[in-house]
Amino acid sequence: MISVRDVIGRYGTAMAGLALIAFFVAFAPNFATPMNIINVLKDTSFLAILALGFALAFTVAELDLSIAEVASLAAVVTGWLVQLQYPPAVAVAAALGVGIMMGSINGIGVTVLRIPSLIMTLGTAAIAKGLAFMITQGVAFVGRWPVSFTGLARGYTFGIPNLVLWMTGATLFAYTLIKWTRTGAHMVATGEADEAARLAGIATARMKRIGLLLAGVLASIMAMLLAANLSSAAPNMAGDYLLYAIAAVLLGMTMFEPGKPNVSGTVFAALVLKVLGNGLVLLGAPYYVQDIVLGLIIIGSVAFSASAMKKAAFKT
Repeated sequence: MISVRDVIGRYGTAMAGLALIAFFVAFAPNFATPMNIINVLKDTSFLAILALGFALAFTVAELDLSIAEVASLAAVVTGWLVQLQYPPAVAVAAALGVGIMMGSINGIGVTVLRIPSLIMTLGTAAIAKGLAFMITQGVAFVGRWPVSFTGLARGYTFGIPNLVLWMTGATLFAYTLIKWTRTGAHMVATGEADEAARLAGIATARMKRIGLLLAGVLASIMAMLLAANLSSAAPNMAGDYLLYAIAAVLLGMTMFEPGKPNVSGTVFAALVLKVLGNGLVLLGAPYYVQDIVLGLIIIGSVAFSASAMKKAAFKT
């Protein structure tokens, strides 16, 4: 029989998130208008896709702190090619190539060179940032880009914003991978007890490389969509998303599957964070209040799952 304590532990944070949404619906001007709700969902899409990548790396007990800079580099490469009038398909493929390359480098560094992921991904973040500035010379690519490219983010399909469909697709992919495939089960086992998993015959190094590779791929998808939505690409355009992505994953670990990175919690937490930011703006709160609240969320979430964070940060 499930106790009240178990219900609160598993769903308490989610219920608090729903209460927060209800509060803004009641008291924040124009929060519940269809246009604002769509804007919140679109905003959530970028964060959720990036956070899912961080969550998949975290599932194998690795931290990927390079995701935001990798996303910025992928956006710059995409924007550069679109600006040079290459077909959008080529630009999208190039963005995915950046994610695959950087994710693979992280995986090799962690599993072959035995560099802790905290250090390895900080290094690749610096490299990605430098490459992005080298390509742009510090100046953003901006232009009237083809609808065939911008429509990937701005368009609608059967009345549903494409960004929401991208987020749904990424969520279903991550959930199916973790819950319904052998690879996903091996990733979870690797993250929970890598030595025991290795002794059981699981290729733990390969699982770690897969987790870090997927983090890079999802970062590049997010970057491509961000560039398409804004019709611009700058070398630091995704930088502000890093802390929010980490917060979404950590906050998600306090619900549904407490103490574990999980897909449902990550996506719902991303929505709550974007609702919080939007609601505070509509209530007229100063911009810095969002940063203060974000910091408190990160501290509180880490306190809840400190052992998992310590393991991912310092284990080689």
